[in-house]
Amino acid sequence: MAPPLPSSLTSVAPRGRRSFVVMAMDAKPTVLVAEKLGAAGLDLLKTFANVDCSYNLTQEELCTKISLCDALIVRSGTKVVGRAGVGIDNVDLSAATEHGCLVVNAPTANTVAAAEHGIALITAMARNVAQADASVKAGKWLRNKYVGVSLVGKTLAVMGFGKVGSEVARRAKGLGMHVIAHDPYAPADRAHAIGVDLVSFEEAISTADFISLHMPLTPATSKILNDESFAKMKKGVRIVNVARGGVIDEDALVRALDAGIVAQAALDVFTEEPPAKDNKLVLHENVTATPHLGASTTEAQEGVAIEIAEAVVGALKGELAATAVNAPMVPAEVLSELAPFVVVAEKLGRLAVQLVAGGSGVKSVKVTYASARAPDDFDTRLLRAMIIKGLIEPISSAFVNLVNADFTAKQRGLRITEERILLDGSPENPLEYIQVQIANVESKFASAISETGEVKVEGMVKDGKPHLTRVGSFNVDVSLEGSLILCRQVDQPGMIGKVGSILGSENVNVSFMSVGRIAPRKHAVMAIGVDEEPKKETLKKIGDIPAVEEFVFLKL
Repeated sequence: MAPPLPSSLTSVAPRGRRSFVVMAMDAKPTVLVAEKLGAAGLDLLKTFANVDCSYNLTQEELCTKISLCDALIVRSGTKVVGRAGVGIDNVDLSAATEHGCLVVNAPTANTVAAAEHGIALITAMARNVAQADASVKAGKWLRNKYVGVSLVGKTLAVMGFGKVGSEVARRAKGLGMHVIAHDPYAPADRAHAIGVDLVSFEEAISTADFISLHMPLTPATSKILNDESFAKMKKGVRIVNVARGGVIDEDALVRALDAGIVAQAALDVFTEEPPAKDNKLVLHENVTATPHLGASTTEAQEGVAIEIAEAVVGALKGELAATAVNAPMVPAEVLSELAPFVVVAEKLGRLAVQLVAGGSGVKSVKVTYASARAPDDFDTRLLRAMIIKGLIEPISSAFVNLVNADFTAKQRGLRITEERILLDGSPENPLEYIQVQIANVESKFASAISETGEVKVEGMVKDGKPHLTRVGSFNVDVSLEGSLILCRQVDQPGMIGKVGSILGSENVNVSFMSVGRIAPRKHAVMAIGVDEEPKKETLKKIGDIPAVEEFVFLKL
């Protein structure tokens, strides 16, 4: 396979060049395929465009060629336009958007291949296939050493119940395994339909005989399996990872293997790829390692080729692709007017989804816009897209924007309804406030539940900055910058000083603080903006204050 192209490329084409989705009707577009692509995809492209397959290009050669082309397709080594696969961390979205280029990927074709590889690793690990094979090839015959374990009746915890995770669950059920899953935002009915129970993270890792990871790599999942997690697991647990290397603390896994807490691990992904030759985890005798083969089947590669080719052809025809991962250019005047409200919308979505406790999953979201403008004079699509972005991105690997927001929400079973409240006053200001409500869920912060039973947050723009103005039934006023601590407390003197003193003693800078209450000496909610993420010990000190009834830390 050709070596990857330079990862430092940050521009798509010379400034001012026409967008690749616009072309003369009598001209055939040109597609540059810069890395190996399946024949089926190339054949499809050739029915519509001139196809230039040029591999091993230097950065300078690529820049020269791309200026003459209408579209670019890469696999995993370069930046921009058509990504033949799922992850787009190698794509410079800002540069692509700046130059009017639509970036599309192929997110579905690899699903079955990745699930099958997960099952293959589970079975190979359980029966010591890799180790026994190496032993026989070394001239040994150690039948007693490589006695395995049966899968029938064992509990498999699927961590992340998306496309791949649910397919692994289906196949594991067919092998006679008892399957549970943890995914705070997966619909329970979808899991129950295939005989899977959704459980908490702690229950999943503490009861499982096998743990299979299928979660995206986000700030919330980075090193989610660490020393603390391994200490809660059954002795002799077996772990499979075909997701992202960074979700496991690899040094902690080595310690758990050496201590016998983890009996075996089968890994297709690593924090650094390829791993170093002296990587202790790869060399461990109880680890089975493969070189990121999750999507590497003939059928999956052909499927990816067709999916990305169809997306590129659609874009060249002027269609908006459902798999687009960046937004088209927004008129400057519209963006300028809505810019502060866009920030409010996304942050309210992020707050709301972080307030939801795991279990039932987020299915129904109601968004209310209060404005003095007539409905026909106020387009909510950009704001709705940003709310969806805030709801989905913190807990998935999806990239949400104006192009794909509604499609992404629908794909995840997320129903968004909108309501507009017409206010009296001047329509000069496009919006007074935005309110986001999530129905039929439990909250990790009970005070976020409104009188009608929904998780409710409300925000507005004050002095050009986004502000949180309501949580549940409580009015607050705190800037949506940095991160946020919410505390429900008994309303009594000295509470602000006590909480502020704890944060100050731990060198956590408080940017804003606001207290909202129902009535004097009753219950109150304190909203505290902080510049740094407090340590767990610091948050525990706040929770230990007798008058504090509950608290939650939220990343914005």
